[in-house]
Amino acid sequence: MPGTINKPRPEEILSWNDVERLIDELLPQLQGHFDALLMVTRGGIVPGGIVAEALDIRYVMTAAVHFVSSVEKRLTWPTFLQFPVDALLRDRRVLIMDDIWSNGRTIMTVSGRVRSAGGRPEMAVLHYKPAESLFPKDRPDYFAAVTDRWIVYPWEMRSRGQFMRRIKPVTP
Repeated sequence: MPGTINKPRPEEILSWNDVERLIDELLPQLQGHFDALLMVTRGGIVPGGIVAEALDIRYVMTAAVHFVSSVEKRLTWPTFLQFPVDALLRDRRVLIMDDIWSNGRTIMTVSGRVRSAGGRPEMAVLHYKPAESLFPKDRPDYFAAVTDRWIVYPWEMRSRGQFMRRIKPVTP
């Protein structure tokens, strides 16, 4: 709308303790045995590793998905930069882990590909943003928190020029 000023979303900078509390909220939801964990790069690597350790999931894989940036990006097909072969997913209950469901495109794309390979995907995220989702009839199977904020995870701090200042040097 002409003349409308877009207000920036409030930013929420998380600590490692905040992430630990989110994981503690998520873990009790993850019932039963998962045959594999598929971490969506890059955001799903840290929480996925923590969940894999906590649930003793030893069959851990990664999926890297790239969407072209364009005006019509919602209509573009993704490029899978890395994805397990179908045989590794077939007939397996696969927990797909990412840090956040904003519009949902990435994790839904990964879930669809796992399903087409014959796997049984279940999606888990730390944060779910239902107001931004492009999939109003879908949502993550498991999530720790609902938000409308811009989330900054501790593993993203370096890209913001803050990570190195927050780590205390180790002295001999």
